[in-house]
Formats: sequence, C-alpha cells, structure tokens
Amino acid sequence: MTRHVYAVDGWGVGELWVDGSVVVAHELPQPGSEVTAAAPEAGTAAREIGAGAREVGAGAPTGGAKPPLGTLSSPGANERDAFVSDLCRRFHSHFGGERVSYEDVDVDLSWCSPFQAELARALQAVPWGEVVSYGELAALAGRPGAARAAGSFCAQNRFALILPCHRVVAADGIGGYGMSGVERKRRLLALEGVSL
Repeated sequence: MTRHVYAVDGWGVGELWVDGSVVVAHELPQPGSEVTAAAPEAGTAAREIGAGAREVGAGAPTGGAKPPLGTLSSPGANERDAFVSDLCRRFHSHFGGERVSYEDVDVDLSWCSPFQAELARALQAVPWGEVVSYGELAALAGRPGAARAAGSFCAQNRFALILPCHRVVAADGIGGYGMSGVERKRRLLALEGVSL
C-alpha cells in the first residue's frame, strides 16, 4: 500500500492511499493541513514522485513537513504512476468545478457487509450535479426504508469524492457531513451547481 499527498489551491492538502490500482482510502484536502511523512517499514522504500510528492510504505507519522510545492497531480508528474497521477488530476479538475466521474475507480470494499457494498455501488453511480436522499440511496441499494443505515454508511465513508456522499442529503434539507461540516458539503455541491 502506498500513501500519496496532493494539494489543491483554496482547499488544502489531501491524502490518497492505494494498493496497486485499488483505492484503500481518500481524504479530502483540509485547509491548513500539514503533510506528515510516514516512516517506511523495513524493506519498503520511500521515493519522490513528481515535484515534492512522496510515495511511502505504511508506517507511523514522523514528520511535520509543509504541504508539498508540487504533487502527483502537478504537470510533469511521474508517468509511471499513471493511475495515481490520473486520479489526482481528476481531483484537481473536480475542485476546479469541472464535471468528473469516478465510476471506473475500484475501491477496497473488503470491510463492507453485502448491503454496504450495494450502498457503495449505488453511491458511486450518483451523477455530478444530482442529489439523492438517504432513503433514496437505500432504495437504490435494494433496501427501501433503510435510510438510517445509508446515513451511517455515508458517515463512515473513506472514499470522499469517489463515493460522493456529499450528494446524499436529508429528506428535509442538506443533512450532515461528518467532521468536515455542512459548509464543506455546501461548497462541494456548489462546485456541481447544486444550491442547498
């Protein structure tokens, strides 16, 4: 598994964890974030990719480095990491307000129950600029009436943007958005032309 850091002007620094071409986790960029370099485990090399981005093996945070000057999504990023570079470029486009799809991106759902896996598939198919309620998401996943379970799944979502839980709203308003907060959800929806 490798950790990749990306920075987006006006949004902050985010992280992407991948295992080959499968996304294990994705965190939205956070304002004021600092990049912490993970110490490679024995036998795992850390190497520079692009201008300032790092690919490292799993390990405990050891640093407090400033956000990178360039990341995998920067022009000229190392092409041998095409999957990650392409995905980070998509994130940049997304945060720039360009229509982006992640339906072709594989995510690690090994931790999910069969219903959660159905929720993930249904969520990944919600298109740019559209919203569904928690109840509608549950129905799309084959369980009408399981709105609370859909809400719990969204609250635990570890694949921000790729599984766009910001597009899932409450029946009577915008709903929550975990630790990122409702204003961040509004900002993400506004990129897609949705005002709530």
